[in-house]
Amino acid sequence: MNCTGGDGGSTRRQVCPSDQFVVEGDSTSLAYRSIWIAVACVAIAFWILAFGFGARGSPAALFSHFYGDGQHQRLAGNGKCGREYIANRDHAGGDLGTFSAAGDWLLGGLLAADTFNDGKSCLSRREAVLYRKALPWKPSSYLVKSLRRYEARHRHCAPYTESYNKTLSLLQNLTEMSAQTPECKYVVWTPRDGLGNRMLSLVSAFLYTLLTGRVLLIDSSKDMADLFCEPIPGSTWLLPPDFPLGRFHTFDRNHPQSYGMLTKNKSAVPGGRIPGVVYLYLAHNYDDDDKAFFCECAGEGSLSLQKIPWMVMKSNQYFVPALFLNPAFEGELRRLFPEKEAVFHHLARYLFHPTNAVWGLITRYYWAYLAKADEQIGIQIRVFNKKTSPFEVVLNQIVNCTLSKKLLPEVMKKHNEKNYNLRGKLAAAAGSVEGGDRKRRPLKAVLLTSLSSGYLEKIKDMYWEHPAAAGGGGEVDVSVHQPSHEEWQQTERGQHDMKALAEMYLLSLSDALVTSGWSTFGYVAQAMGGLRPWILLTPPGKGREPEPACVRALSPEPCFHYPPNFQQCGQGKDKRTWVAPNYVKLCEDTLTGLKLVQPS
Repeated sequence: MNCTGGDGGSTRRQVCPSDQFVVEGDSTSLAYRSIWIAVACVAIAFWILAFGFGARGSPAALFSHFYGDGQHQRLAGNGKCGREYIANRDHAGGDLGTFSAAGDWLLGGLLAADTFNDGKSCLSRREAVLYRKALPWKPSSYLVKSLRRYEARHRHCAPYTESYNKTLSLLQNLTEMSAQTPECKYVVWTPRDGLGNRMLSLVSAFLYTLLTGRVLLIDSSKDMADLFCEPIPGSTWLLPPDFPLGRFHTFDRNHPQSYGMLTKNKSAVPGGRIPGVVYLYLAHNYDDDDKAFFCECAGEGSLSLQKIPWMVMKSNQYFVPALFLNPAFEGELRRLFPEKEAVFHHLARYLFHPTNAVWGLITRYYWAYLAKADEQIGIQIRVFNKKTSPFEVVLNQIVNCTLSKKLLPEVMKKHNEKNYNLRGKLAAAAGSVEGGDRKRRPLKAVLLTSLSSGYLEKIKDMYWEHPAAAGGGGEVDVSVHQPSHEEWQQTERGQHDMKALAEMYLLSLSDALVTSGWSTFGYVAQAMGGLRPWILLTPPGKGREPEPACVRALSPEPCFHYPPNFQQCGQGKDKRTWVAPNYVKLCEDTLTGLKLVQPS
């Protein structure tokens, strides 16, 4: 086994592809550990000789007896690790070595090698690879190099560094103009709306910093530090509490220092003197003057944004498609993301590592309810208007979608000998027990997320009151689970957001996914998991169900709900005719939105 590591006196640190934990210890402890390992091997061999490889006498069972199932969980393999691991543990003697090789710890280079020097302070960064299925997308070498350059820039410009302090001096007066060209420039991200909106806008802001050579700092006044580990090794992305723009989160689009107001009032000062800060309002209700920011990116605006040291950004949108539509960024983005449908997937896996508290919620629920399933179906339900989307209509829509798309099995309304031969089943079951055959019917686990518990009860009752019909693949068992039902969205409430993040993550581990149209919660889950979900369309009202009940997403990418009109960019004769490239399409759930797709 080849491991990378370095020696430092009597302490040795190793990071091995086959071991997800950093091992530390002196040579004496390692020697004793080797002795104990040898003793354990003798004990396991004796156990095998004495009891054979039965379910209760297997080495894996012995291991579990001493260390508990938690250790099994940590040794699970790559991809559908939980289901594969448990199946092999139960039916093949539990060869732990088969599952200790976890695969690509650095996610194809998204994570730096020194990322794992944080010990156990961020378990999700080490363990997430064990839960995710292998996907066809690999980050481009150009993206990997750009992330390493960004990390070096971030460390150099991080809070309280000399460069940061120099740039900070430009904020003594919001309207003060300066001819200085600072070494470090920043985007200060501020939260808006629910967690899904925040994650989408944060990925968008980060991509903008990659494209413009800036450093991203985020407002820590909410619960972001409780939700996510620091993404940059050896640094922080949290804005210091003593940052002088302490009230910047109260800015709105009418603030005199906002981009829209500055451009509207022709506030750019001749002679190269620029404001020290500009406020970017990019939320859903921004106006045409604010939207001109995306023309500015293309080099057609009236402000020289590239020279302004501080940008304070407020957004609740995934505006990444707008960046792809700017000629100024086109070449760079093509090199960064040759696979357009994986932009959020790559950047989210780089940025978002749940804290240990959230990771505990995720892993405990996974192993308790989902790990033994052969297939996991995620259903995410978000009702924005109960009048146009009443409970019964949405429930029927979910059932019609999951059954018609073969995500869930049909149920038998009548128990007859032809379709439900109970006598034959009992005989077969008895024969299996006598013959020692431990085969079982496949299990589908349904993970349902909703603010209401009503959908859970109805779907559970459907499979409790009626058996699942045998399809082309034979009979299956169905279990239905819902982690929480908060009844209403409690934006920026710590525990609520921790549960929301855990549920997004669990949904992203699904084999197939159903989401609600317009839901940013669903967008995050699908893009993190690299899934093309079936999208539940918004009911037309008056108690009618949409037809069809659901449509397949063109790509895992989220939708940009409120894009600008790019034909407004330019002036007079320079006003260009805008034609969307073949990798930008209209969203499935709204004809006003845009999303990235992989061109055929």
